[in-house]
Amino acid sequence: MIIKSATFVTSAVKPAQYPETDLPEIAFAGRSNVGKSSLINTLINRKNLVKTSATPGKTRLINFFSINEQFVFVDLPGYGYAKVSKQERALWGPMVEAYLAGRRNLKGVVLLQDIRREPGEEEHDLVDFLHHIGLPFFLAFTKADKLSKNKQISRVKQVQTRLSLQKDDFVVFSAKTGQGKERIWQHITLMLDIFGEQQPG
Repeated sequence: MIIKSATFVTSAVKPAQYPETDLPEIAFAGRSNVGKSSLINTLINRKNLVKTSATPGKTRLINFFSINEQFVFVDLPGYGYAKVSKQERALWGPMVEAYLAGRRNLKGVVLLQDIRREPGEEEHDLVDFLHHIGLPFFLAFTKADKLSKNKQISRVKQVQTRLSLQKDDFVVFSAKTGQGKERIWQHITLMLDIFGEQQPG
C-alpha cells in the first residue's frame, strides 16, 4: 500500500461526533499499552501521526485518521488499564460497542494482542461481540520482537486455541522490525475490497 497522505480528522465519544463521510473505516482495538499507536504509525510510514504514550490508558477517545483520502483508520481507546477510574472503565464498553455495532462505514477490525500476554476476559468478550454482530476482524500479535521465533509459534497456537481463531485469522507483527506489516495490509485491503464489492452499481 502506497501512503500518499495521512491526516487526523477528529476525536469522538458518541455517534453525533463521528465525521460525516462515506469513506470505509477500519478500526483498531486492544488493551492499553498493546502497541496500537505504533502499529498504525508503522502501517502508514509515519513516526507520530498517532501519538504514542508511555502512560497506558491515556487514549480515551475514538480518533479518526483519513488515509489517502480513500479510507479511514479508527483508533479505539485502549481497555483494561487498572489505574483508569472505574467510571472511565465503565464508559469504554458502551462507547466502543456503540461505534462497532452502529457505524455503517465500519468494514473491519484489527484486534491487537501482546504476543507475550494471555488473552483476558476483555479479549474473549470482544471476539464474541464481533462474531455476534458479524463484523470481519483479525488478530495482530504485537511486540513479536520480544520473543524468539519458536516462542512466537507456541504463543500463537495457545492464543489461537483459546480465542477459537482460524489459522488465517492472525498476523504476527513487530513495529520495531516491520515483521507482519505487509500481511496486515493484505488483510485490510481484503476488508476494503469486500466493501467495494458491496457497493451498488
